[in-house]
Amino acid sequence: MPRFSIIVPVFKVQGFLAECLDSVLEQSYTDLELIAVDDCSPDGCGAILDEYAARDPRVRVLHLPENVGLGRARNAGMPYATGDFLFFLDSDDTLTPGALRAIADRLDETADPEDPDVLVFDYARTYWWGGTRRNVLARVLLEAGDGTFRAAEHPEILELLMVVWNKVYRREFVEREGFAFPPGYYEDTPWTFPVMLSAERIATLDRICLAYRQRRQGNILSTTSRKHFDIHDQYERVFAFLDSRPQLASWRPYLHRKMGEHCLDILSKPDRLPESDKGEFFRLTAALFRKHRTAEPVPRELRVLEGGFTRYRAQQQADRLGKELGRRGQQVRKAAATRVKRGWSAVHEHRSPDPNLAVYSAFSHRGVLGDPAAVYHKAREIAPHIRGVWVVRGEEEAALLPDGVEHVLLDSLRYRQVTARATYFVNNVNWPGTLVKRPGSVHVHTHQGTPLKYMAADLLNKPGARHGFDVPQMLRRADRWDYSLVANRHSELVWDRAYPCHFTSLRSGSPRNDVLVRARPKDGSAVRARLGIPADHRVVLYAPTRRDYARGGHIDRIDLARFADDLGEGHTLVVRLHPSLADGPARGMGLSELHRRKVVVDATDEPHVEDLMLASDVLVTDYSALMFDYANLDRPIVLHTDDWGAYAASRGAYFDITADAPGHVAGSYRELAWLFASGAWRDEDAARLRAGFRARFCEFDDGRAAERVVRTLMLGEKAEEPAPAVPVPAQAGHDVLASS
Repeated sequence: MPRFSIIVPVFKVQGFLAECLDSVLEQSYTDLELIAVDDCSPDGCGAILDEYAARDPRVRVLHLPENVGLGRARNAGMPYATGDFLFFLDSDDTLTPGALRAIADRLDETADPEDPDVLVFDYARTYWWGGTRRNVLARVLLEAGDGTFRAAEHPEILELLMVVWNKVYRREFVEREGFAFPPGYYEDTPWTFPVMLSAERIATLDRICLAYRQRRQGNILSTTSRKHFDIHDQYERVFAFLDSRPQLASWRPYLHRKMGEHCLDILSKPDRLPESDKGEFFRLTAALFRKHRTAEPVPRELRVLEGGFTRYRAQQQADRLGKELGRRGQQVRKAAATRVKRGWSAVHEHRSPDPNLAVYSAFSHRGVLGDPAAVYHKAREIAPHIRGVWVVRGEEEAALLPDGVEHVLLDSLRYRQVTARATYFVNNVNWPGTLVKRPGSVHVHTHQGTPLKYMAADLLNKPGARHGFDVPQMLRRADRWDYSLVANRHSELVWDRAYPCHFTSLRSGSPRNDVLVRARPKDGSAVRARLGIPADHRVVLYAPTRRDYARGGHIDRIDLARFADDLGEGHTLVVRLHPSLADGPARGMGLSELHRRKVVVDATDEPHVEDLMLASDVLVTDYSALMFDYANLDRPIVLHTDDWGAYAASRGAYFDITADAPGHVAGSYRELAWLFASGAWRDEDAARLRAGFRARFCEFDDGRAAERVVRTLMLGEKAEEPAPAVPVPAQAGHDVLASS
């Protein structure tokens, strides 16, 4: 008996069907059966299903003699299911890689004393134009906790999208309760509410297991039709179910409200109902609302159902007018505020800069981070007369600032006042285009590390990589730079070419790397303790970068659970995604769930990456600039470069990192696992490669970079250029731009 019976109703999806079936049959977890129900599809779906069944004995195909609709097609497949759990997958959607393994593991985790009745997992919408958006209520899954619960104990679970395909169901529970799908549109409604309210044990999985395809055309519920009137019958079935289960009577007010909200939402959509049918739909909705009304007060937004359709239309028009007036009022207020700010700036733009005022920002105004933070802290130490003010995006970032840090909000009047008077501007990205460089000001650009991939003007020949970048505007903003900080000659050459602007390169070293150069053996202990890592564990830091050849930038190149398992006892795998991926769906593809289960440590939100480097024993990365900083620690670095050809072709690279690597290079996961299993990751060859890499790319990092910047650029002292931190090997003198 398989663990999962996956039932796939099929109708007019021949363009998407193979992708759907492959996403199931190519899962790493194979204990499944796939029951495909051909709902008398008039296209080539039936033949496609038969081909798959001929190739894979796990596939069973039912050909229905007539079209019965989505719900009843699912019903047709259920009697043939033999698995422990039912999974209803729509034939244009897909499972994400590793989804079934994650679901099975979560079920096993919560199977004491018995399996859950329902497991709810997460999903992401994937749009026809290539975009991806995670379920906006994903937090509900995390907040539900590690155990099981009833809906009454965590009612927020019912706020998730009430569909059938974001859950798996214990088959014995479904059969015992006699659940089945009704005919018509919105067939998920009278299935999902009864199931969720009846379940004694509900579990959640905070992982994106399904890609919910948003088709440009062909979505049934986005089709204009009188079939949307089916919603009334479906809710009648829900209330009939409540009538048959007196113990669930307390849910009636909640379902009464949900019914009103759902019907009004359908009515408000421009593509659901013919205009001539909207009055009738409203009247039927109002009648249903009155019929099932409870003693609970009617929510304000639903009181419109107590009046007539004319009143409803008037309310709709009033709401639209109110929103429009509010939008225009906001525009007027914003324009007035902008005029005030510009006027203030114009009045003060000719005033002499304050020689004792410095303005800092990092990573698009996210906080006290990176090189600017190192310069700021050193200035407070050796130039305390220079007042430092940080620019942050908003109140959320301001709340995270350390105590005693003066700040202004971006584009506020206070921001205009400070930037109008400051002498020193320190940033690792460009300042907004609205900031005017005033005579006498000093702009210091720190960059964000040593460049491997193409940057700025070099992207002009890489149209895919510069998608979303306005290179000419980038260069106009870079024209304000006075100084560009460099940690090595490679960076100096790259920045001179990538930014054809009038600035002076300062061979200062990278200020943020001072802490790495001066690292002591115990410096990472506090970070390890905070992250819950045993003191005696070897810490492997995995820091992949984003991919320009993939929309959204994220591709899972390594099975993290497998890697953590292969590392074995006494190891902790710490994962840090690229900051640009922190708020997208990347973590929901498995990382968050693995962190919850303590399989790995997700350190993506750690603000100071230097702390993670100090806490680790070895770095595993692909093409992240983090490797150049990490080399200062003189600890092993292993590269996983299984897509180097695609990466270099799409983004462009200044040299071949697989040939000039900081350590051993793995061209596949198998090679990566072998390097760690054999111990080769830290052998003599690894040390030799690392020494050559450090000599070339840590040349000016001597632990005094921040001090050098402050003394040279703020105090006007003459500072000696740093001596090479490591002797430069003779073979390392080739042209870094030759491959450009």
